[in-house]
Amino acid sequence: MTDIRELAAHVQLVIFDVDGVFTDGRLYYGADGEELKSFHVRDGHGIRMLLQHGVQVAVISGRNSKAVTRRMQELGIRHVFQGDDDKRPILEKLLQKLDLSAHQTACVGDDLADLPLMQAAGMAIAVADAQPEVRAQAHWCTQARGGDGAVREVCDLILEARNANG
Repeated sequence: MTDIRELAAHVQLVIFDVDGVFTDGRLYYGADGEELKSFHVRDGHGIRMLLQHGVQVAVISGRNSKAVTRRMQELGIRHVFQGDDDKRPILEKLLQKLDLSAHQTACVGDDLADLPLMQAAGMAIAVADAQPEVRAQAHWCTQARGGDGAVREVCDLILEARNANG
């Protein structure tokens, strides 16, 4: 069995999906067609702690959302990619830009579109309510569901592992 803390200690970049990871996966539309999303404040604090400790953070989402753009700007996430279902080429370009290897990367997902990223990453993480196929491919699964503290759980694991090994 893979030692999860050992994998987490090497992570220099965490890539998150949005819908079903940062959010509960539900889509809300206002009367004028505006899209609304709910983000957990503790997840945001976890992201800020990762960034403060030198861990790069990226978001790769197949959907375009102004709410995601705004929230990621608030959190200080500079690597935000939206509107492309073919996520793996984005990962490869990002690794090249940041001069990192896939081994130094964790990917957090919940659905089948996330599997190519998870399979390429050094550490594949699924949220508790991810599709069964996604959980089966993960090195580790959160206890929390997407949108309900799963992102914070990932952040805490990585920070604790880096502290224990650094």
